[in-house]
Amino acid sequence: GSLPHQSFGFDYFYGLPYSQDEGCPPGYKMPCSLEWEAAPGVPLFQQDEIIQQPVNLQTLTPRYNEEAFRFMEDQVNKSNPFFLYMAYDEVHVPLFASPKFYNSSLRGLFGDAVNEMDDSIGQILQKIKDLGIDDNTIVFFTSDNGPWLNHGVNGGSAGLFRGGKGSTWEGGMREPTIIRWPGKIAPGTVNMDLGSTMDIFVTSLELAGVPLPKNVPLDGVSLLPALYGTGPIPRDSFFYYRDSKLYAARVGAFKAHYYTQDGFGFLPPAPQDPPLLYNLNQDPSEAYQLDTTTPENKAILAKINAAVAAH
Repeated sequence: GSLPHQSFGFDYFYGLPYSQDEGCPPGYKMPCSLEWEAAPGVPLFQQDEIIQQPVNLQTLTPRYNEEAFRFMEDQVNKSNPFFLYMAYDEVHVPLFASPKFYNSSLRGLFGDAVNEMDDSIGQILQKIKDLGIDDNTIVFFTSDNGPWLNHGVNGGSAGLFRGGKGSTWEGGMREPTIIRWPGKIAPGTVNMDLGSTMDIFVTSLELAGVPLPKNVPLDGVSLLPALYGTGPIPRDSFFYYRDSKLYAARVGAFKAHYYTQDGFGFLPPAPQDPPLLYNLNQDPSEAYQLDTTTPENKAILAKINAAVAAH
């Protein structure tokens, strides 16, 4: 009962139950390494039914597009509000793209996959316009983690940020986000407030007029002040976990690392005492550690420690 429509509140599911590196589909000229080969390969589900195993990943994104179009058309025809979650398997390793997009970029197969994902998003946005719901639809685009650095250029890039997937450095946790809502969000606006994917839940409930649940703690906050341009995101702190262990914390511009560890290396977590302190506004690459013995930085670290204790 672990599929999205079985345990996570979705009405309909079409997709893979896990990423392709956990069962790289044999055949189809996929770049499967020995560590990824797991017969019979990752399956494609429609609700509870496996409709292809191993899945042909080179046909997957066009299938996702068709299912997304059908789902949106059905909901609009029934005058239903809807939530469409498109979890692209591009640009995850092992990389793939449809034949139409092979050799479409200078970035190799990774760039080809980005191009296909970009094209898919464009098609979905156009479909929203064609259905006449553009002004009544909010779209979020973001990612769940940074690049998988163990796989070199195929794993992606975090740009100026340090570290990658699996780590609590900024390169592992900080993701770009684009939010679109014509008539509500001013186009071209750039906001550097501290947001989180956890905020999408709270924001969506507020937009729908649904009260927040009272019986569970919520880490998310409403993004609406920032989206409407009426104020900042009401968050001044953030806590960086790896599994259930707190590795780092941020208050305002300052971030303290209590433990550090490579994303998927073999070295154990390294305790940092005193914690490593960085000013992310001035040093987003976390390259220049602040001196925690000065009175000013001692006070900053004490403030972060107090936030951790309260958390």
